[in-house]
Amino acid sequence: MPRRFRYLLISGLIALGAYAAPPGPIPLWKGPAPGDMGNLGPEYDTTTAKENLIAGRRVARITNVSSPTLTVYPAAKAGAASAGVVVFPGGGYRILAWDLEGTEVCEWLNSTGVTCILVKYRVPAREGQPPYAAPLQDAQRAVGMVRAHAKEWGIDPQRIGVLGFSAGAHLAAALDANFEKRSYDRVDEADDASCRPDFAILIYPGGMLRYGKLGAEAQPSAGTPPTFLVQTEDDPVHVENSLAYYAALKAAKVPAEMHLYPSGGHGYGLRPSPLAVTTWPARAEDWMRSLAAARPR
Repeated sequence: MPRRFRYLLISGLIALGAYAAPPGPIPLWKGPAPGDMGNLGPEYDTTTAKENLIAGRRVARITNVSSPTLTVYPAAKAGAASAGVVVFPGGGYRILAWDLEGTEVCEWLNSTGVTCILVKYRVPAREGQPPYAAPLQDAQRAVGMVRAHAKEWGIDPQRIGVLGFSAGAHLAAALDANFEKRSYDRVDEADDASCRPDFAILIYPGGMLRYGKLGAEAQPSAGTPPTFLVQTEDDPVHVENSLAYYAALKAAKVPAEMHLYPSGGHGYGLRPSPLAVTTWPARAEDWMRSLAAARPR
């Protein structure tokens, strides 16, 4: 092969490799997670034949997560650095709805040209701690790692958002309120990168209220990023979670968009149904595009 062509081939491979996502899950922590005793036993899927099906399909419900990870799903569209969205599945801080609110969400985000980073955070809640305490450490660490590695993973470091479902939405809101200081001791240079999301998408959030008031751990401030909310009026987890959070966002002068639907319940993810709420991903796509369009050039 002529030297010139060999040089071009090698240069092309290097360019492709510059945006290569790491293979497989990446441990969030170097060694045991902060404060964890490692005494939960192995991870397992709690789903049984008695569990309700969602859109005719089972849901993987993972628990006993002691070794949290992140997995990078690169954007389907090649080209310039993409937005990145860090995804937190829900499950009441007991389990993680791994496919319904995780891998399936990454497939959708990839189809829109967005890189997805799926976080397996610690569940169930650790004894003697608020249920969100260990997951918040994992969330802070995950966003810092994504921003620290954004260039090599093909992600725009100024377009890193979070998307959470149910308890995962509560976790995203807690991260939005607690990004200025890590809730653990510094591990490495990833903890020097900001863990503030650039935007947040909260789908049927739960656990936002304490005795009718918004919990202090999720209280918005002027630094809270633009937020997109979705919930249904018949949600058994209660639509007031979104209503209270939206009111707090407005009081803090944080740009927010909220979509309320009459029916749909809870825990539907992106799986299609005849109900209007099934269109929420299209509304979220429009909203993310509007954020990108509004960025200074």
